[in-house]
Amino acid sequence: MNEYVAPLRDMRFILSSLAGIDEIGRLPGYEETTPDLVDAILEEAGKFSSGVLSPLNPVGDAEGCRVENGVVRTATGWSEVYAQFRDAGWVGLAMPAQYGGQGLPKAVAAPVNEMWFAANLAFSLLPPMAVGSVDTLMRAASDDLKACYIPRMVSGEWTATMDLTEPNAGSDLGAIQTRAESHADGSYRLFGQKIFITYGDHDLAENIVHLVLARMSGAPAGVRGISMFLVPKYLVNADGTLGARNDMHCISVEHKLGIHGSPTCTMSYGDAGGAVGYLVGEPGRGLEYMFVMVNESRFNVGLQGIALGDRAYQKALTYARERTQGRDAITGEANVPIIRHPDVKRMLLVMRASVMATRMLAYVAAGWFDKARHHPDEVTVAQCRSLVDLLMPVVKGWSTELGIEVANMGIQIHGGMGFIEETGVAQYLRDVRITAIYEGTTGIQANDLISRKILRDGGAALGLLIAEIRSSSHQALEDGRTTSLGRELERSLALLEDARDWILSHESDTIGELLAGGTSFLRMLGTICGAWQMTRAALVAQNTIDEGQGDVVYLQGIIELARFYFAQLLPQVAMHMEMLNRAGPAVLQFPDTAL
Repeated sequence: MNEYVAPLRDMRFILSSLAGIDEIGRLPGYEETTPDLVDAILEEAGKFSSGVLSPLNPVGDAEGCRVENGVVRTATGWSEVYAQFRDAGWVGLAMPAQYGGQGLPKAVAAPVNEMWFAANLAFSLLPPMAVGSVDTLMRAASDDLKACYIPRMVSGEWTATMDLTEPNAGSDLGAIQTRAESHADGSYRLFGQKIFITYGDHDLAENIVHLVLARMSGAPAGVRGISMFLVPKYLVNADGTLGARNDMHCISVEHKLGIHGSPTCTMSYGDAGGAVGYLVGEPGRGLEYMFVMVNESRFNVGLQGIALGDRAYQKALTYARERTQGRDAITGEANVPIIRHPDVKRMLLVMRASVMATRMLAYVAAGWFDKARHHPDEVTVAQCRSLVDLLMPVVKGWSTELGIEVANMGIQIHGGMGFIEETGVAQYLRDVRITAIYEGTTGIQANDLISRKILRDGGAALGLLIAEIRSSSHQALEDGRTTSLGRELERSLALLEDARDWILSHESDTIGELLAGGTSFLRMLGTICGAWQMTRAALVAQNTIDEGQGDVVYLQGIIELARFYFAQLLPQVAMHMEMLNRAGPAVLQFPDTAL
């Protein structure tokens, strides 16, 4: 079985040429992020992902998790590898230096996390949970809570979860019923149940910090009545040592299509008098605080789609080079590697182009995150924050949908062998399938994109994005060798402007028509953003070749990959535009009773 190999050349190219890692390394607070340091981190992460995490991936898939004597047991080797991961300092890579983290940019953490996800998604769902939790506590928690919990979460000594979903409250968080009752010592007692809690319980760390949404007594109905509470698995004594077990436990572990090695828990609170919890921030602002974690998680889920797509691509490429069958349609040669069959080669190119386009956008978005936090110019900060907010649904929704399609195509290239579990490629599809569901389905991302990101500001952020893309298309038009890319990107931008105007022309009473075609618009925007990044990459590659630098074969491959993207993927923009325009009547006028 082939182990994962980190695509370091692609990662370095995107970071340096598109994400602006050199500029990010000059921002206040990131001065230590030198090119040598970034290279060293990527190199070591690549070794750990291929040498340690990847071999453990099929073990977790085969063994899964189990509840044993009230404790969730992870797969063979999980504990030892988590200890290695923790002791190497990987958990705190991009977390605050004042609490023991390394404080590196998100643009560096993004490729590292992609490696973890590609090598072993089930294992790698745990460490990033601490990042969002720490970010939330940094913004909202009391100084005492920060001092007690953040350092051990940054070190990986304690892990974290976010507990939102309930049996009767899935995406509609306003229906949450878990309640919190105040206690004389200033703490609270929580009662209720949460489902689908990733690593809600496990045997990898000595304590687990749950950030739980609950409703205080007398709180109003709906989302305004929701508060956030920190609920540890073990209570913490005044001297920092662990005390009694809290009144919370895992009552079951879900049996899932994929990510078998990751315990997805149903958690119960308050079966014996109430789980001790501590209010985070102000009452009634729990959902606001939780979305700090949700946005971090959505970005990481987008990376998961990219990562599993790349893993499937690597496996399919190796198979297509080794598997011999049939005749070459051009030369007539018999028993040739199947990569020489045009349709197989087309599928491989679709896989690579899809992975590269989504990866480019994700890394560029990570750079915007860093600039929004550390850039000294307020205008730049505002623009980067605006672009991040606008495109987060795209990074999550578009990347995961393409990840599923790429993993499915990997099975197709393997033919009948892909349908056999022993080949290993089926696991990538089973694992990646959840990414378009958790942390907000693709439909929810589309609704968010249209309702909150475009209608709310009258299309201002989208206008900023269009201007950024047009700048690249003009550069391509001015360079005679990329004129065709610039011309086709301009055509797609014209369709995007038409889509924006069509969306803004709809009033609130016709919102249903917009949402019916929402996923088409999300994919349309994602496809255009992919073309934008491919255009930028082609321009950099061509200029580098002209300067007599770099690997000419690799750089020419980037240019040709951009041309393939424009020939085979960008035409989907027109299709999605048509679907957006026509979805409303086709969906809304169809009677429910006829389904």
